[in-house]
Amino acid sequence: MFIETETTPNPATLKFLPGRQVMTGGTREFTSPEDAGASPLAEALFDLGDVTGVFFGQEFISVTAAPGVEWHGLKPQVVSILLDHFVSEAPLFVGGDASGIAVPAEADEDFGDDPADADIVAQIKDLLETRVRPAVANDGGDIIYRGYREGIVYLAMQGACSGCPSSTATLKHGIESLLKHYVPEVSEVRAA
Repeated sequence: MFIETETTPNPATLKFLPGRQVMTGGTREFTSPEDAGASPLAEALFDLGDVTGVFFGQEFISVTAAPGVEWHGLKPQVVSILLDHFVSEAPLFVGGDASGIAVPAEADEDFGDDPADADIVAQIKDLLETRVRPAVANDGGDIIYRGYREGIVYLAMQGACSGCPSSTATLKHGIESLLKHYVPEVSEVRAA
């Protein structure tokens, strides 16, 4: 088995491609060793001590190194853990399931979409799903719709995108411009 590695716009994060499906649906982000208890693979990566984030996409895993950690020393350790996991065909999650939930850990705030905005929300979600999420996944992350209220779209960045120096530019200049172009009711995009 061979695991490809790609850089991401976030210098602290590398994207690992095992050449097989990681998640059967959705995405899953782990931002602490405590969160990682749901996944033996995420737990093993955090056990390295130099990892501050693990993100599972459908066909990739993004790993974020702690500040000051050099990838030349950490990368072989991460690849070794990934190889052991995939070669042994171990389950991704406790209980053996490989499905995921595309909800950030802190997504407990309800933005309360107004039912009167259902058509606008549907347009926004369609654009995010068909145009934005595939591009963000190429960079080792994901973007999650959190809500729409009074012309403002609330989105959460995950994986490589959550700590990326260019994430604000991506939200404001890329995603906001796209949504404003196709959905005139959108006035702003904010990180949630």
